[in-house]
Amino acid sequence: MGKTIAEKIFASHAGREVSAGDIVVCDVDFVMGQDGTSPLAIRALENMGVDTVFDPNKVAVVMDHSSPSPLEGVSALHTLMRDFGERTGCHVYDVGCGVCHQLVPEQGHVVPGDLVVGCDSHTCTYGAINVFSTGVGSTDGAAAMASGKLWFRVPQTIKIQVEGAWPTGVYSKDLILYLAGLLGADGATYRALEFSGSAIDALSVEARMTISNMAIELGAKAGLMAADDKTIAWVREHGDRTPRPVDADPDAHYEQVITVDVSQLVPQIAQPHTVDNVVPLPDVAGTPIAQGVIGTCTNGRLEDLRIAADILRGKQLAHGVRLIVAPASREIYLAAMDAGYIQDLTRAGACVVTPGCGPCVGTHNGVPSDGENVISTANRNFKGRMGNSNAFIYLASPATVAASVLTGEISDPR
Repeated sequence: MGKTIAEKIFASHAGREVSAGDIVVCDVDFVMGQDGTSPLAIRALENMGVDTVFDPNKVAVVMDHSSPSPLEGVSALHTLMRDFGERTGCHVYDVGCGVCHQLVPEQGHVVPGDLVVGCDSHTCTYGAINVFSTGVGSTDGAAAMASGKLWFRVPQTIKIQVEGAWPTGVYSKDLILYLAGLLGADGATYRALEFSGSAIDALSVEARMTISNMAIELGAKAGLMAADDKTIAWVREHGDRTPRPVDADPDAHYEQVITVDVSQLVPQIAQPHTVDNVVPLPDVAGTPIAQGVIGTCTNGRLEDLRIAADILRGKQLAHGVRLIVAPASREIYLAAMDAGYIQDLTRAGACVVTPGCGPCVGTHNGVPSDGENVISTANRNFKGRMGNSNAFIYLASPATVAASVLTGEISDPR
């Protein structure tokens, strides 16, 4: 019986043949924590009596969720992280560097074939470049930082075969929202999702990251894709490590195979207050909005800013509507300025905030008021996600958000 991508990556890191369901102890290639989780991991290491990390070049802490610090207590946590970096020699990405899930691949820390854990649920993003990457708790993250190893149960894999030509105005975000509605928020719990097909091949690496990023919103441990020429070129552009691409065998066993024809897809909207409460955009067109958000680890990349800028260029936001833009990294911010996208968005009335998680988490930067509707490119819309449990969050693509802030209501980018 052939093997899936997940089974092959676990086998190479366990040093033996494995199959779905096996419990394995594996070497990990990189470990990451952000400012909401790293302090807990640092304290866990202290409780273990450990004052070093297994390899400083394979560990990073990132200040992105509350960046710049909005509170005295957060500032103390940031200082703890900086001190940890000084003491251990690990990578420290300080305020303004960007979102952890953009920085880890962008800075060349991971390559195809790697096994990576991060103290953040959206660590699955790197599956877009053929990495088995998954979120873990801070204590497990601390154990991996200390030893370079962690235990796993090898997951079953669901194959998502995506075919057809992408219609105008429909993007990778629409696909993953559609799948969230189809499978449900727990439809892939403790499974790996393996995406393939001509429609995936047609996407840029940036667009693929949007899909892998939201695998966790279906309950999945990872959102994996094969490494094609685009992947290898992207990885080589961002680092000097040697890729070790892993392909599934033709006779690999899948728990389930789902086929999607994107040529039949229309823009999708996740309604409050769950990510799987998904409907075609026409069903909610005309819903008034007070605020739009473009950014986060899901859609804060250069391609996303370009899509929004192309729609907003030379126009103005609807009266009374706000738009917050959070580039996913400093490099993206600079590239967007060089391309003129930041100028286009700002002239249209957008507010551009520090590269990082921005309004997504709700600690600062754009907390909505009671009763307000927000349309966002983020990955979660549960009650209180943006800092106010009396607000309502709709999830959509950057194109849909841009079209909506021009009219003041949910609007079709087509």
